[in-house]
Amino acid sequence: MQRAVSCQPLILRVSEIAIDAITLQVLLILFIAALIRSALGFGEALIAVPLLAFCLPLKVAAPLAVLVSITIASIVVVQDWKKIHVYSTGWLVLFTLLGIPVGLWFLTSSHPREVKAALAVIIMAFAAYSLVGKAPIELQRDNRILLLIFGFCAGVLGGAYGMNGPPLAIYGTMRRWSAPHFRATLQAYFLPASIIGMAGYWLAGLWIPAVTHYYLLSLPVVLPAVFLGRVINHRLHGDVFLRYVYLGLAVVGSLLLVQAITGRL
Repeated sequence: MQRAVSCQPLILRVSEIAIDAITLQVLLILFIAALIRSALGFGEALIAVPLLAFCLPLKVAAPLAVLVSITIASIVVVQDWKKIHVYSTGWLVLFTLLGIPVGLWFLTSSHPREVKAALAVIIMAFAAYSLVGKAPIELQRDNRILLLIFGFCAGVLGGAYGMNGPPLAIYGTMRRWSAPHFRATLQAYFLPASIIGMAGYWLAGLWIPAVTHYYLLSLPVVLPAVFLGRVINHRLHGDVFLRYVYLGLAVVGSLLLVQAITGRL
Protein backbone atom coordinates (compact mmCIF):
# COMPACT_ATOMS: atom_id res chain seq x y z
CA MET A 1 0.00 0.00 0.00
CA GLN A 2 2.84 2.31 0.84
CA ARG A 3 4.56 1.61 -2.51
CA ALA A 4 1.41 2.54 -4.46
CA VAL A 5 1.19 5.88 -2.63
CA SER A 6 4.87 6.65 -3.24
CA CYS A 7 4.54 6.00 -6.99
CA GLN A 8 1.65 8.44 -7.47
CA PRO A 9 3.74 11.65 -7.49
CA LEU A 10 6.05 10.13 -10.12
CA ILE A 11 3.07 9.32 -12.35
CA LEU A 12 1.79 12.87 -11.99
CA ARG A 13 5.19 14.30 -12.85
CA VAL A 14 5.46 12.15 -16.00
CA SER A 15 1.97 13.29 -17.05
CA GLU A 16 2.90 16.92 -16.50
CA ILE A 17 6.05 16.52 -18.64
CA ALA A 18 3.93 15.04 -21.45
CA ILE A 19 1.49 17.92 -21.31
CA ASP A 20 4.34 20.46 -21.37
CA ALA A 21 5.92 18.71 -24.37
CA ILE A 22 2.64 18.87 -26.30
CA THR A 23 2.26 22.56 -25.48
CA LEU A 24 5.79 23.29 -26.71
CA GLN A 25 5.08 21.48 -29.97
CA VAL A 26 1.88 23.47 -30.45
CA LEU A 27 3.67 26.76 -29.79
CA LEU A 28 6.51 25.93 -32.18
CA ILE A 29 4.09 24.95 -34.97
CA LEU A 30 2.02 28.10 -34.53
CA PHE A 31 5.13 30.31 -34.45
CA ILE A 32 6.37 28.87 -37.76
CA ALA A 33 2.90 29.06 -39.34
CA ALA A 34 2.38 32.67 -38.20
CA LEU A 35 5.83 33.68 -39.46
CA ILE A 36 5.18 32.19 -42.91
CA ARG A 37 1.71 33.73 -43.10
CA SER A 38 2.98 37.16 -42.06
CA ALA A 39 6.00 37.11 -44.37
CA LEU A 40 4.35 35.75 -47.52
CA GLY A 41 0.67 36.43 -46.82
CA PHE A 42 -0.43 32.80 -47.22
CA GLY A 43 0.80 29.22 -46.96
CA GLU A 44 0.28 28.35 -43.32
CA ALA A 45 -2.91 26.33 -43.83
CA LEU A 46 -1.15 23.17 -44.99
CA ILE A 47 1.43 23.51 -42.23
CA ALA A 48 -0.57 24.39 -39.12
CA VAL A 49 -3.50 21.98 -39.15
CA PRO A 50 -1.71 18.78 -40.32
CA LEU A 51 1.14 19.28 -37.83
CA LEU A 52 -1.17 20.29 -34.99
CA ALA A 53 -3.22 17.16 -35.68
CA PHE A 54 -0.21 15.07 -34.64
CA CYS A 55 -0.34 16.45 -31.09
CA LEU A 56 -3.95 17.64 -30.71
CA PRO A 57 -7.36 16.22 -31.70
CA LEU A 58 -8.45 17.57 -35.08
CA LYS A 59 -11.54 19.15 -33.50
CA VAL A 60 -9.12 21.29 -31.46
CA ALA A 61 -6.45 21.81 -34.12
CA ALA A 62 -8.73 23.17 -36.86
CA PRO A 63 -10.56 25.84 -34.79
CA LEU A 64 -7.27 26.80 -33.11
CA ALA A 65 -5.66 27.43 -36.50
CA VAL A 66 -8.61 29.58 -37.57
CA LEU A 67 -8.45 31.65 -34.36
CA VAL A 68 -4.75 32.27 -34.97
CA SER A 69 -5.58 33.17 -38.58
CA ILE A 70 -8.07 35.80 -37.39
CA THR A 71 -5.43 37.24 -35.05
CA ILE A 72 -2.77 37.47 -37.77
CA ALA A 73 -5.15 38.99 -40.31
CA SER A 74 -6.46 41.54 -37.79
CA ILE A 75 -2.96 42.74 -36.88
CA VAL A 76 -1.85 43.02 -40.51
CA VAL A 77 -5.00 44.90 -41.53
CA VAL A 78 -4.46 47.39 -38.70
CA GLN A 79 -0.75 47.71 -39.54
CA ASP A 80 -1.05 48.19 -43.30
CA TRP A 81 -4.67 49.08 -44.09
CA LYS A 82 -3.50 51.75 -46.54
CA LYS A 83 -1.89 49.05 -48.69
CA ILE A 84 -5.07 46.99 -49.12
CA HIS A 85 -6.54 46.78 -52.62
CA VAL A 86 -10.12 47.21 -51.44
CA TYR A 87 -11.72 46.66 -54.84
CA SER A 88 -9.91 43.34 -55.36
CA THR A 89 -10.64 42.18 -51.82
CA GLY A 90 -14.36 42.93 -52.01
CA TRP A 91 -14.92 41.02 -55.24
CA LEU A 92 -12.72 38.09 -54.20
CA VAL A 93 -14.66 37.68 -50.95
CA LEU A 94 -18.00 37.89 -52.79
CA PHE A 95 -17.07 35.30 -55.41
CA THR A 96 -15.56 33.07 -52.73
CA LEU A 97 -18.99 32.77 -51.13
CA LEU A 98 -20.23 31.32 -54.43
CA GLY A 99 -17.45 28.73 -54.50
CA ILE A 100 -17.78 27.43 -50.94
CA PRO A 101 -20.88 25.25 -51.63
CA VAL A 102 -19.08 23.66 -54.60
CA GLY A 103 -16.11 22.95 -52.35
CA LEU A 104 -18.34 21.32 -49.80
CA TRP A 105 -19.85 19.19 -52.58
CA PHE A 106 -16.35 18.09 -53.63
CA LEU A 107 -15.59 17.24 -50.01
CA THR A 108 -18.58 14.92 -49.83
CA SER A 109 -18.18 13.51 -53.35
CA SER A 110 -17.01 9.99 -54.08
CA HIS A 111 -13.63 11.18 -55.44
CA PRO A 112 -12.27 13.81 -53.02
CA ARG A 113 -8.68 12.55 -53.26
CA GLU A 114 -8.70 12.67 -57.06
CA VAL A 115 -10.01 16.25 -56.98
CA LYS A 116 -7.35 17.25 -54.43
CA ALA A 117 -4.63 15.65 -56.55
CA ALA A 118 -5.81 17.50 -59.67
CA LEU A 119 -5.78 20.83 -57.84
CA ALA A 120 -2.30 20.05 -56.48
CA VAL A 121 -0.97 19.35 -59.99
CA ILE A 122 -2.44 22.63 -61.30
CA ILE A 123 -0.85 24.65 -58.47
CA MET A 124 2.53 22.90 -58.93
CA ALA A 125 2.42 23.39 -62.70
CA PHE A 126 1.81 27.12 -62.34
CA ALA A 127 4.62 27.44 -59.78
CA ALA A 128 7.07 25.43 -61.91
CA TYR A 129 6.22 27.39 -65.07
CA SER A 130 6.69 30.68 -63.22
CA LEU A 131 10.01 29.60 -61.70
CA VAL A 132 11.71 28.10 -64.75
CA GLY A 133 9.75 29.57 -67.65
CA LYS A 134 8.21 32.89 -68.46
CA ALA A 135 6.41 34.89 -65.80
CA PRO A 136 2.62 34.55 -65.93
CA ILE A 137 0.55 37.16 -67.70
CA GLU A 138 0.68 40.58 -66.08
CA LEU A 139 -2.58 42.39 -65.35
CA GLN A 140 -2.33 46.16 -65.40
CA ARG A 141 -5.70 46.50 -63.69
CA ASP A 142 -8.31 44.31 -61.98
CA ASN A 143 -10.27 42.09 -64.29
CA ARG A 144 -13.80 41.26 -63.09
CA ILE A 145 -13.88 37.91 -64.89
CA LEU A 146 -10.55 36.82 -63.41
CA LEU A 147 -11.63 38.04 -59.98
CA LEU A 148 -14.67 35.79 -60.34
CA ILE A 149 -12.56 32.80 -61.45
CA PHE A 150 -9.90 33.11 -58.75
CA GLY A 151 -12.34 34.09 -56.01
CA PHE A 152 -14.59 31.17 -56.92
CA CYS A 153 -11.60 28.76 -56.95
CA ALA A 154 -10.53 30.10 -53.54
CA GLY A 155 -14.03 29.34 -52.26
CA VAL A 156 -13.91 25.83 -53.70
CA LEU A 157 -10.54 25.12 -52.06
CA GLY A 158 -11.68 26.73 -48.83
CA GLY A 159 -14.95 24.82 -48.70
CA ALA A 160 -13.32 21.50 -49.54
CA TYR A 161 -9.97 21.68 -47.78
CA GLY A 162 -9.86 24.91 -45.74
CA MET A 163 -7.14 26.28 -48.02
CA ASN A 164 -8.19 29.49 -49.80
CA GLY A 165 -4.70 30.91 -50.34
CA PRO A 166 -3.24 29.51 -53.61
CA PRO A 167 -5.76 31.04 -56.08
CA LEU A 168 -5.45 34.40 -54.30
CA ALA A 169 -1.66 34.20 -54.43
CA ILE A 170 -1.74 33.41 -58.15
CA TYR A 171 -4.01 36.40 -58.83
CA GLY A 172 -1.75 38.66 -56.75
CA THR A 173 1.33 37.61 -58.73
CA MET A 174 -0.50 38.30 -61.99
CA ARG A 175 -1.37 41.78 -60.70
CA ARG A 176 2.29 42.24 -59.64
CA TRP A 177 1.32 43.50 -56.20
CA SER A 178 4.30 44.60 -54.14
CA ALA A 179 5.16 42.47 -51.09
CA PRO A 180 3.41 44.82 -48.59
CA HIS A 181 0.32 45.19 -50.83
CA PHE A 182 0.21 41.43 -51.42
CA ARG A 183 0.42 40.71 -47.69
CA ALA A 184 -2.14 43.34 -46.67
CA THR A 185 -4.68 42.52 -49.40
CA LEU A 186 -4.65 38.80 -48.70
CA GLN A 187 -5.14 39.42 -44.97
CA ALA A 188 -8.08 41.73 -45.71
CA TYR A 189 -9.56 38.75 -47.56
CA PHE A 190 -8.68 36.18 -44.89
CA LEU A 191 -10.13 38.22 -42.01
CA PRO A 192 -13.85 37.97 -42.96
CA ALA A 193 -13.34 34.46 -44.37
CA SER A 194 -11.78 33.26 -41.10
CA ILE A 195 -14.44 34.97 -38.97
CA ILE A 196 -17.14 33.19 -40.97
CA GLY A 197 -15.27 29.91 -40.55
CA MET A 198 -14.91 30.40 -36.80
CA ALA A 199 -18.61 31.21 -36.53
CA GLY A 200 -19.29 27.87 -38.19
CA TYR A 201 -17.11 26.06 -35.64
CA TRP A 202 -18.90 27.88 -32.83
CA LEU A 203 -22.35 26.95 -34.18
CA ALA A 204 -21.17 23.34 -34.51
CA GLY A 205 -20.07 23.35 -30.86
CA LEU A 206 -16.37 22.97 -31.75
CA TRP A 207 -15.16 26.12 -29.99
CA ILE A 208 -14.42 24.19 -26.83
CA PRO A 209 -12.35 25.30 -23.78
CA ALA A 210 -9.25 23.46 -25.07
CA VAL A 211 -9.25 25.68 -28.19
CA THR A 212 -9.33 28.85 -26.08
CA HIS A 213 -6.68 27.43 -23.74
CA TYR A 214 -4.13 26.77 -26.48
CA TYR A 215 -5.01 29.99 -28.28
CA LEU A 216 -4.25 32.12 -25.21
CA LEU A 217 -1.02 30.20 -24.65
CA SER A 218 -0.01 30.82 -28.27
CA LEU A 219 -0.32 34.61 -28.23
CA PRO A 220 3.16 35.26 -26.75
CA VAL A 221 4.72 33.43 -29.73
CA VAL A 222 2.23 34.32 -32.48
CA LEU A 223 2.41 38.10 -31.93
CA PRO A 224 6.23 38.36 -32.27
CA ALA A 225 6.04 36.08 -35.33
CA VAL A 226 3.58 38.47 -37.01
CA PHE A 227 5.84 41.48 -36.44
CA LEU A 228 8.96 39.57 -37.50
CA GLY A 229 7.14 38.42 -40.62
CA ARG A 230 6.30 42.03 -41.44
CA VAL A 231 9.98 42.98 -41.27
CA ILE A 232 10.87 40.11 -43.62
CA ASN A 233 8.02 40.98 -45.99
CA HIS A 234 9.04 44.63 -46.28
CA ARG A 235 12.61 43.59 -47.13
CA LEU A 236 11.46 41.56 -50.14
CA HIS A 237 11.12 43.43 -53.40
CA GLY A 238 10.00 42.79 -56.96
CA ASP A 239 11.07 39.52 -58.55
CA VAL A 240 12.68 38.27 -55.34
CA PHE A 241 9.33 38.36 -53.54
CA LEU A 242 7.55 36.76 -56.49
CA ARG A 243 10.05 33.87 -56.53
CA TYR A 244 9.35 33.24 -52.84
CA VAL A 245 5.63 33.21 -53.60
CA TYR A 246 6.14 30.73 -56.44
CA LEU A 247 8.27 28.54 -54.15
CA GLY A 248 5.54 28.76 -51.52
CA LEU A 249 2.96 27.66 -54.08
CA ALA A 250 5.19 24.76 -55.13
CA VAL A 251 5.48 23.60 -51.52
CA VAL A 252 1.73 23.97 -50.95
CA GLY A 253 0.98 22.00 -54.12
CA SER A 254 3.44 19.28 -53.15
CA LEU A 255 1.99 18.90 -49.67
CA LEU A 256 -1.51 18.83 -51.12
CA LEU A 257 -0.48 16.07 -53.54
CA VAL A 258 1.07 14.05 -50.69
CA GLN A 259 -2.16 14.40 -48.74
CA ALA A 260 -4.16 13.21 -51.75
CA ILE A 261 -1.92 10.18 -52.24
CA THR A 262 -1.69 9.18 -48.59
CA GLY A 263 -5.27 10.12 -47.69
CA ARG A 264 -4.18 12.16 -44.64
CA LEU A 265 -6.22 15.27 -43.85
